[in-house]
Amino acid sequence: TIPHLTELCLQHIVHNFEKNPILDRLLPKHQRKVLDRLSTGLLLAVTANLISDDNYWKRCCTESWQVCDISNYGDSWKRMFFERHLENILKCFIPNTTDPNQVLELIPLCKDYVRKLEVDQFLPPVQLDQKEERDDLSDTGSDFEFNEVSIHHYDLGVLITALPHLEELHLTYGVKDCGMNFEWNLFNFTHQDCCNLSAAVKMCHNLKVFKLTQSKVDDDKTKLLIRNLLDHPCLVELNLSHNLIRDKGAQAVGKLINRSRLEILDLYNNQIHHLGAQALARALAENSTLTSLNLRFNFMGDKGGEAIGHALLTNTTLKSIHLGSNNLSEPTATIFSQVLAQNSTLMSINFSCNHLGLDGGKQLLEGLADNKALTEFDLRMAEVGQETEYLIHQIVWANQEAARLGSLQHPPPNPS
Repeated sequence: TIPHLTELCLQHIVHNFEKNPILDRLLPKHQRKVLDRLSTGLLLAVTANLISDDNYWKRCCTESWQVCDISNYGDSWKRMFFERHLENILKCFIPNTTDPNQVLELIPLCKDYVRKLEVDQFLPPVQLDQKEERDDLSDTGSDFEFNEVSIHHYDLGVLITALPHLEELHLTYGVKDCGMNFEWNLFNFTHQDCCNLSAAVKMCHNLKVFKLTQSKVDDDKTKLLIRNLLDHPCLVELNLSHNLIRDKGAQAVGKLINRSRLEILDLYNNQIHHLGAQALARALAENSTLTSLNLRFNFMGDKGGEAIGHALLTNTTLKSIHLGSNNLSEPTATIFSQVLAQNSTLMSINFSCNHLGLDGGKQLLEGLADNKALTEFDLRMAEVGQETEYLIHQIVWANQEAARLGSLQHPPPNPS
């Protein structure tokens, strides 16, 4: 059977699309046929700003990646494709080896669609001439400080300042799956890296969420980052977990709490002692925006725990605090019994893996007697005793039920 002339024309358009992209002038039903037949391997320079059909980008995604969940991408296949495509280029970028135009040429194609970047790997430059010497040192870990000058990573500055809709940035400076090629230098976030990133984030005016984790961020680098974030107009979430932040870095973060609109702060698994915790507490006492604070796996002790507790006697916005694994004991429980009696904002407290003791547990139970706000209270491995833990759980469960019934009787208003 001889195909219709229309069909022949559509075949011709599909086969020559890269040289002569014709789409907008076609009828909707003919557009659909062309889009269904187009190769997903066409040059992005042709397809990026011409094709808005989500089914085409769905094919691009499913042919590129086995797992595709668009709920993390605003339910947009096109956004998913460009964010993940850009992330893959950044993860494989080798300074002084990869052509920077790979990234630069992509900017005008993806800038309207990228809202979040998650890059969990940054490769260092290849150093063939020094590799033998580093091999001798790598077993001892002494090459951690080896010639930092030559191992800077890709500078994100030009890229992220050219993405007008970027709202979330999640970064980890390290190498995944390095196997037998492990070296300490593969996990070195240098001072120059920090300078570059700080300047870039400062200029990224729409950024709401900034996460820099597992990157050996110490006090000096924290202070540099915070200095550039102090007057950021949009930042509401900061995550510096799994780093090397000590008291000086925590004091810098305290200044940020005072100056910014932060709502969520995560400092999980750092090296903050009581002086850093006290600085955070002073900021918390006056803050009116922070709703969630995670200080799990630090070293604040009771001096830090008591300071945080005193701050929560006046703070009226914090809803969730995690103080697990912080060497806390009865003195912290004592002040928090007052917090539970007075604070009507806190909904979640985590004291797991501390040493609050039996008396500390009883004081917390007394403080909870008239508390109607707390709906989560984690006391696992806090040594408060089974009976006290059970009685506390009963009160918290009753608060949960009351909150659930309240939400059923007074559902939140429909945003539409």
